[in-house]
Amino acid sequence: MTDTMWAGLAELSAELADFYRDLHQHPELSLQEHRTARLVADALWPLGFEVTEQVGGTGVVGLLRNGDGPVVMLRADFDALPVEEKTGLPYASTARARGQDGEEVPVMHACGHDMHAACLLGAAALLARTPGTWSGTLLVVFQPAEELGRGAKDMVDDGLFRRFPVPGIVLGQHVGPLPAGMIGYASGPVMAASDSVQVVLYGQGGHGSRPEAAIDPVLMAAHIVTRLQGIVARQVSPAETAVVTVGRLQAGTKDNIIPDTAELGINIRTYSPQIRDLVRASIERIIAAEATASTAPRPPQITWNISTPRLVSDPVATEATMAAFTGHFGPERLLPMPLVTASEDVGIFGEAAGIPTVFWFWGGPDTQTVLSAMAEGRLDSLPGNHSPYFAPVIEPTLSTGIETLTVAARTWLQAPPAHSAATSQVPASHQAPGVRTQEMQE
Repeated sequence: MTDTMWAGLAELSAELADFYRDLHQHPELSLQEHRTARLVADALWPLGFEVTEQVGGTGVVGLLRNGDGPVVMLRADFDALPVEEKTGLPYASTARARGQDGEEVPVMHACGHDMHAACLLGAAALLARTPGTWSGTLLVVFQPAEELGRGAKDMVDDGLFRRFPVPGIVLGQHVGPLPAGMIGYASGPVMAASDSVQVVLYGQGGHGSRPEAAIDPVLMAAHIVTRLQGIVARQVSPAETAVVTVGRLQAGTKDNIIPDTAELGINIRTYSPQIRDLVRASIERIIAAEATASTAPRPPQITWNISTPRLVSDPVATEATMAAFTGHFGPERLLPMPLVTASEDVGIFGEAAGIPTVFWFWGGPDTQTVLSAMAEGRLDSLPGNHSPYFAPVIEPTLSTGIETLTVAARTWLQAPPAHSAATSQVPASHQAPGVRTQEMQE
């Protein structure tokens, strides 16, 4: 990496810190990221990117052509969660919006996607400002609806790899509860596959004083919840990893009324197709058997509605990328990571295009706070992703995230010809405007 690549990084990071605070204070739920997408597009255009909006809904794609060479894709997500922020920050979110069910909910960037978007804009700016240091085509993808596990698929289905050059590699990252400035990595399977199922159990309502005249779906649901915990404990080998979580149980309107129905929302995490199939089949079998045992008047309704494949960081490509990170940051800032049971849909891009994906994590919480918690064995007490208290410190988180994406991109872009390496750098404000298009969804 040349020194000119990092000229102005501090100034750029300061500018993007304000951008980050704005995104954090104005989060938008999945499929509703209209303001966020507009701000991203407006930031890309002056850098010389060809900008296309409304890809796969609210997705934004930027394309920067800089001579012959590989096509490299950098990806960030930018949707928020229905969480009420409790960080107490001066730029904390007080936003509210209507969720998919029409109910009003609080909204927060509780997973760091605002930081993801700001860092990708930073990397895009650094690369756009130093065209003499690399050759190829840069494809930056700002993805909506990651929290629903569908944003990547929506963009692919909308022709991402038909309408834009097909990249040779997908590069992505996620901020998390590592010490700020540290980079975590793994090779091969990195994050779990995720599947969610919505269940409606049917009973026969009645008065709470006469349970013998009713069929209680609440009791049915309670037995199912308990029985589901035996899948991982007794059907999955201890050498394998799986998680079954019942995150939603809803029934009834009053304490002395036995309702007609009860609803469950169940999520599973697995790392292999075999275990995934086993767990899914076991869930369906347990639900059906309990309904039969409870003499339910009709079979339960079982709807698998969200599915994300496991995320695999290509071993060969990961090794090359981490070697570049080691050279840039030093080995002391890299940490090998265990398997992460959370899920990410970024792997859909690589699978759809038949290309490798490299994915890593970097730290957001205050370094000393995390190190002290590690030393005292209370790491799990720190706010993690999806917590109402999760908010990365802006620095060194922002600068590190910009640098990781930039170094990774340069690893896979082509070095410029010798005669052009000394080409004077072109400030972003002096570059020709990009081509901006808006394409409505059918």
